[in-house]
Amino acid sequence: MCRNIRTLHNFDPPASEDEVQASALQYVRKISGSTKPSQANAEAFQEAVEEIAATTRTLLDRLVSAAPPKDREVEAAKARARSEKRYAA
Repeated sequence: MCRNIRTLHNFDPPASEDEVQASALQYVRKISGSTKPSQANAEAFQEAVEEIAATTRTLLDRLVSAAPPKDREVEAAKARARSEKRYAA
């Protein structure tokens, strides 16, 4: 359920709004226990997603790192290699 929640800090290029939004949505889904809220809860659900996305963006904007930014392609290749090793039959 939380596949879209991933590290967003210290990447070049920085995390996009879509990535922040997807992570916020997955977080709210996880803690609420539902992937699609009822009509009675839809407003609260969407409001929570928006607030978490805004807070996430603020956090990412304020974090500093002495490490050089990571390359998305290199990190994706590492993840694929780990996955292949983990699921090799």
